[in-house]
Amino acid sequence: MDLYLVRHPQPDVAPGHCYGRTDLAASESDIARVQAALCSAGLPGDMPVYSSPLARCASLARRLANQPLFDARLAEMNFGAWEMRHWDTIPRDEVDAWSADLLHYRPGGGENVMDVAIRVAAFNNELAHSGHERALVICHAGTIRLLSSLHAGGTLEQAALRAAQAPHRIAYGELLHLKD
Repeated sequence: MDLYLVRHPQPDVAPGHCYGRTDLAASESDIARVQAALCSAGLPGDMPVYSSPLARCASLARRLANQPLFDARLAEMNFGAWEMRHWDTIPRDEVDAWSADLLHYRPGGGENVMDVAIRVAAFNNELAHSGHERALVICHAGTIRLLSSLHAGGTLEQAALRAAQAPHRIAYGELLHLKD
């Protein structure tokens, strides 16, 4: 399967804030920029468009497809009490505790990386058995890192740890192509 992964357009939030599961709108100008870039690349064409239901993804999906398929398993990690806090205000000992146990620590009491990996893997498995030859997925940097890591193989724990350790270098609107 050809899988096209797109990170959502830039959300309307001040830099430096933790906003995982928070449902933020995307910048209208950035939605238009990403839409134009995808359309000029011939995407989505006739392939299905899957999307996180969060507004920063859904707004783009609705512009690209008449009937996008929204799936909550594609949502970003829930950072609990860390949501919408500036990263500098989150106690260092909490960040260190997360760094010490990337897979199982629950930042802000929210989800842990394994929770997210389990739901993203379930989506990935279902998509792999859907019969589609190609699909476009609009989601979040964390979800993209997990889907990419799952594509690389190994156990779920190995894929989750690779994704959690991967540097965050996925730009807003960036397109990644995974091919089997």
